Amino acid sequence: MFRRFAAVAAALMLVVGFPAAPARAATPADTQFAWLVDASARLPVPAAELAQHLDQEMLTAIGGADGFNDALRPLAPFTPGAVVSSSPTQLRRLVSGPAGPLLATLTVDRAGLLAGLFFSPYLPAPTTWNEIDGSLRTLAPRVSFAAMRISPAGCRLVHGREADAARPLGSAFKLYVLGAVAEAVGSGRLSWTDRVPLKAAWKSLPSGVLQNEPDGTVHTLAEYADYMISISDNTATDHLIHTVGRDAVQRQFTRFGNTAANAPVLTTREFFALKGWRYPAAAAAYVALPPALRARTLPALDRVPLTAITPWQTPRMIDKVEWFGSPVDMCQAYAGLWARHDPAVNTALTMTDAGLGLPSAEFPTVWFKGGAEPGVLTFNYLARTADGALLTASLMLSDPVRPLPEATVAPQVTALLRGALQLAAAD
Repeated sequence: MFRRFAAVAAALMLVVGFPAAPARAATPADTQFAWLVDASARLPVPAAELAQHLDQEMLTAIGGADGFNDALRPLAPFTPGAVVSSSPTQLRRLVSGPAGPLLATLTVDRAGLLAGLFFSPYLPAPTTWNEIDGSLRTLAPRVSFAAMRISPAGCRLVHGREADAARPLGSAFKLYVLGAVAEAVGSGRLSWTDRVPLKAAWKSLPSGVLQNEPDGTVHTLAEYADYMISISDNTATDHLIHTVGRDAVQRQFTRFGNTAANAPVLTTREFFALKGWRYPAAAAAYVALPPALRARTLPALDRVPLTAITPWQTPRMIDKVEWFGSPVDMCQAYAGLWARHDPAVNTALTMTDAGLGLPSAEFPTVWFKGGAEPGVLTFNYLARTADGALLTASLMLSDPVRPLPEATVAPQVTALLRGALQLAAAD
């Protein structure tokens, strides 16, 4: 289970009003939300009171009473707005306060105690395609966008900008890893319940948490998939690539219709080695080789110690050392994954929507996978409407010279894509 408490404040803006939530039976999540709203107006909350509302794992993770109060203080006090989605164990609801409009996601454990709390900026969504086109021009030097509908005939473009231009995907390439594993499970070669131990040679760098677990710790393929998609765990990704086989992932790009230059498919560890070890010499030597010879260099990259790889803050060869695809490719990948009707695939892709916040009554299913590195930001969604229409919205931003200001751009992107999906649903 992934438990987190984060406070992300939107840029200061005029607080908008929200419609009142409809009357319905209160759930355990509702009860804790009501307490949270009340507590936000009388900080600091005493430790004894927090122990009655937060489960011990979450309370410890956020640093006890001081950590909770420090995290909530910039947002408090806040008032409740519309309910986005609700279940007995999770509530997603809009709130407004000093930080502007936010989407609060609250989960409770079996005892009804708070087990997770996340706030994300919730900017107003554009309501016309002209608004969307105007916003696109402001986000990055290079932009590809597509809102599409999936039918038995394939993906149909509703609205787009350079929709078929191949861009760096970042971690969105993990959709193809997921597809390759699902294909192997469907053929009987693998099972989602297969247990695979963590191997030191297959560990990578963050994002993720599995790199911190002891070697030999066992997870099922389904668990690796959940980590890979929900928190973009790179160690989980590389374990899946090695288990299903690099060639199988390569074939999945082709099977889903992606013809961009992705051979050989890199593991995330190899990607980090090329950009963080002996850069730019090692990366330049690699990209100078034809694809067949590049593959021969990968074992050497795999042997680069993780401790020898240093992080980078500015774009590095984002058009040469990456994974590539277009918004149209993302629609085709989602269409291929949807066609499998695989519960494990659905579970992985519905674990987070990255703050999109579509009303669940109108959009009961939302899938998400994004990706980022310095100079690259991609957000890719599939949404199923209540009447069964399948839609995708994908936005790919890149700048080969400067890093993108992700903290300010990401809320704009989620608002834009929320509006795009709502407009596509009405098309």
